[in-house]
Amino acid sequence: MQLTILDPQQPEQDFPALSKALHEPDGLLAIGGCLSKIRLLNAYRRGVFPWYNHDEPILWWSPNPRLVLFPDKLIVSRSLRKTLRKNSFSVTYDQAFNEVIAGCAEPRNESSGTWITEEIAQAYNELHKSGYAHSAEAWLDGELVGGLYGVALGRVFFGESMFHTKTDASKVVFASLVEQLKAWGYQLIDCQVHTTHLASFGAENCDRKQFAKLLNQYCELPANKAAWEST
Repeated sequence: MQLTILDPQQPEQDFPALSKALHEPDGLLAIGGCLSKIRLLNAYRRGVFPWYNHDEPILWWSPNPRLVLFPDKLIVSRSLRKTLRKNSFSVTYDQAFNEVIAGCAEPRNESSGTWITEEIAQAYNELHKSGYAHSAEAWLDGELVGGLYGVALGRVFFGESMFHTKTDASKVVFASLVEQLKAWGYQLIDCQVHTTHLASFGAENCDRKQFAKLLNQYCELPANKAAWEST
């Protein structure tokens, strides 16, 4: 099957049907295009996200199955509950978006690079300025030690990446964000692809067709941007 090549000069160009995504590599749907606000919001609304290395063209993905978390199904382990009760970390929202992006962009080990290029960082910073991209931060003694960022459309939060420099910091910030999203009326969290770490929080696989139906249902609900602004 031949991949659709997106025109970088036409950010409103439609993505191909999700059924056109490749089986191997799983979910690769299209190539090229741009990272404009219009293109990115169109992608997330349709269940597509960008992921590519710095020496590659922009690659667009819609894997099947999709890993999702329903906020009311959050699982918090006994050990994490103990950590949360200690209140060692302070959690904030949208207070250090650029710093969180930078933390997520750091290589995870000496031999690995990062997919969060300067181009990616700039694109999501524009989404943040427009009120669509958000961050959650974990602080310890005034130092940023963990965080995550993602995109919010309607009552869906699309998680992108997280990082930590202190043990349990990313777990604390994730669990805290899920509880906050639940309080704000969010119905779905997109975790993209399966990881044991996210599955331990209650994230589950969802068929791509069902995921698209959930987006149609929840992305059309009124957005709760004021909630982020009030934190």
